Amino acid sequence: MNLLICNAIFLLSKVVIGSLLHLMPIGLAILAGGLFINYFRNNGNSLQQKRVIHIFACFISSIVIINDTYKISSGNYNLATDLPFHLCSLLGLTIPLFTYYKKYWMYEILLFWIVGGTLQAVITPDVVNDTSSLDYYRYWFVHLGLLIVVFYATFVFHMRPVFKSVVKSFLALQVYVIAMVLINYIFNSNYFYLNEKPVTASLLDYFGEWPYYILVGQLIIFPYFVLIYLPFYLKSKTKKKTQVI
Repeated sequence: MNLLICNAIFLLSKVVIGSLLHLMPIGLAILAGGLFINYFRNNGNSLQQKRVIHIFACFISSIVIINDTYKISSGNYNLATDLPFHLCSLLGLTIPLFTYYKKYWMYEILLFWIVGGTLQAVITPDVVNDTSSLDYYRYWFVHLGLLIVVFYATFVFHMRPVFKSVVKSFLALQVYVIAMVLINYIFNSNYFYLNEKPVTASLLDYFGEWPYYILVGQLIIFPYFVLIYLPFYLKSKTKKKTQVI
């Protein structure tokens, strides 16, 4: 009974799907991100376009660093839960590498990881229900910021994936999963939720218990990436038909 009560209290302390604290940051990001991308899509030279998104990416990375530094200084840092190894935290920390070098192979991987993984985290948030907490702002700035970066690269830099991009991103994800298995073994942790599903609601709830949700996830991740690629494929086919006509 005590365990049930503790779990209930823990769930109540998390942002509720569809609540104001869930929808407000999403709405602001859609508005601000849309204006930001549209402006630089139609204005500025290539150097300005690259510089502004790199500054933005560095801001995302600094949020991750500041959050971790704060936890370390306050004595609340836990190697089993707070290392930046969850996919979105790792991407948030390293995203300036992409905006600085602007390599196409990075885009190929990041597009599917961010749209496929970060979007899921935005729809089903796993963050404290407290606007006075630094972690609340870290969560939304990083997740929504990553989406803005990859959409900026798509619409401002005109980067587009091909089918090989799906394969590359999927294989790169397998490398990440293997690395997280080792990390989880070393730190007795649950990065990428490989040992236990998140307590809050997520798509994993429909995939069964451990280890079945991992197996189901592996089976559907490639078709999921293909689904993300589909609009780009259809757009390219339409463009080719228009050019022929």
